[in-house]
Amino acid sequence: MARNQLRIIAGQWRGRKLSFADVEGLRPTPDRVRETLFNWLAPMIEGARCLDLFAGSGALGLEALSRGAAEVVMLDQSAKVVRQLKDNLQLLACNRATVLQKEALSYLQQPSETGFDIVFLDPPYRKQLLSPCIAQLSQQQWVNPGARIYLELESKAELPILPDNWELTRSKKAGQVAYHLAIVRV
Repeated sequence: MARNQLRIIAGQWRGRKLSFADVEGLRPTPDRVRETLFNWLAPMIEGARCLDLFAGSGALGLEALSRGAAEVVMLDQSAKVVRQLKDNLQLLACNRATVLQKEALSYLQQPSETGFDIVFLDPPYRKQLLSPCIAQLSQQQWVNPGARIYLELESKAELPILPDNWELTRSKKAGQVAYHLAIVRV
């Protein structure tokens, strides 16, 4: 596959290759990690409302849309990334996504109007963003009861302490990546 391209694994756009912005530090979630993650999410992805806080290449949000998510809100602070995400959505003729040029923590500081069913939390490595994002997601009611939270971090990094009502249900490592799935209990 060409540099700066990702492949949609399954669903409506299965096999489709899309470009992503050439931005330093941008690393799409690897195919085999995405495949495992979406196998975990299969029972609830159809019709889900998803939040992709550090959208980057769009790999997670686009995969969710391809597999039937009702809506995906994608955030990234890079204008170049946001432009490419919007171009890819236009190319796919998809109107079920909103792309915002925002910094995740400032976005999460506002109270949520409607909670999300699935949150993809894959911040840039070594920026200490996972813990404050988890706190904001929990405190501002960004997640619905029963929601799934995907957490991705470096395999050597320590997973932050989760809120009391979040239960870690799955954990795996693949190369340099550790990834986890938590459920929000009622």
